[in-house]
Amino acid sequence: MASVVSASDVPHIPVLLRPLLEAVSPVEGHWIDGTLGAGGYTRGLLDAGAARVIGIDRDPLALSMASEWGRAYGDRLQLVQSNFAQMDEAAETVDGVVLDLGVSSMQLDQADRGFSFLRDGPLDMRMGQEGRSASDIVNEASEEDLADILYFFGEERASRRIAKAIMREREAGPITRTLQLADLIEATIGRSKKGQSHSATRSFQALRIAVNAEYDSLWQGLMAAERVLAPDGWLAIVTFHSVEDRMVKRFLQAHGAKKVRQNRYGAAPEAPSEPFVIVTRKAIGPDAEELAQNPRARSAKLRVARRTAAPARDVDADALDMPILKRSV
Repeated sequence: MASVVSASDVPHIPVLLRPLLEAVSPVEGHWIDGTLGAGGYTRGLLDAGAARVIGIDRDPLALSMASEWGRAYGDRLQLVQSNFAQMDEAAETVDGVVLDLGVSSMQLDQADRGFSFLRDGPLDMRMGQEGRSASDIVNEASEEDLADILYFFGEERASRRIAKAIMREREAGPITRTLQLADLIEATIGRSKKGQSHSATRSFQALRIAVNAEYDSLWQGLMAAERVLAPDGWLAIVTFHSVEDRMVKRFLQAHGAKKVRQNRYGAAPEAPSEPFVIVTRKAIGPDAEELAQNPRARSAKLRVARRTAAPARDVDADALDMPILKRSV
């Protein structure tokens, strides 16, 4: 288990916090922050007026940190170690749910967590620090399975070349370090050009998603949020790559009505038959000021919707165009 780090030791800038708070203003009632991380959104909600926030995270490090900085909020903060896919088990109803689907900077910046291709550490990537690691998958999966993971979860076009290179490397010995894998990928597909993402970016993303079953958690989490939100409750989701954003967008399209407007004659609008009203027609991205302060925000997108009184209903993964591997790895 990783050593406990205080919140003050971990540089963390919550992405798109300002536009999120503006979109759901006035902030009030009870909220769930399903991806607590370093606590940026939770603190932002509490400081903006939320009566209480349930902070959920499967990473014990995040909860250890929150137990320190959370003292200032007293019983307005409740900490729960869980996957946000089960958030409806933490409360009967809430007035808002926020999800930040990116990897926390505290995870990226700690070499021993194994998320970063820029720092040498064990090839781990487990958010909950249990179960199969990235090293297990890299060293045990078949070439076909590895190629599928890299292609479907990371949208890596050179997935087959990288999978073949991994299989060759495994013959000499196990791949157990982050830089060992990153260097292998760079040698296979070439060094990225100036201004482009590192050559290993997509592969590391794909392995992290596979290790933590992130797409499945998002699919289940969207339905859990729909179940736990009270009428007029807010759903705010920040995504960092195209597959996640597509899943969220399609979920809202399938379960969302367009924003209802009062007509000029004052007649009451019809009650929406869909579980959500879509508030942001287009995803909100970072402005120039935020990008200057936090370059990691460049790919972030915020989508906001508001719960109606319509009954919750499940949605098939296929309807969200969720990538699903042919085989279990």
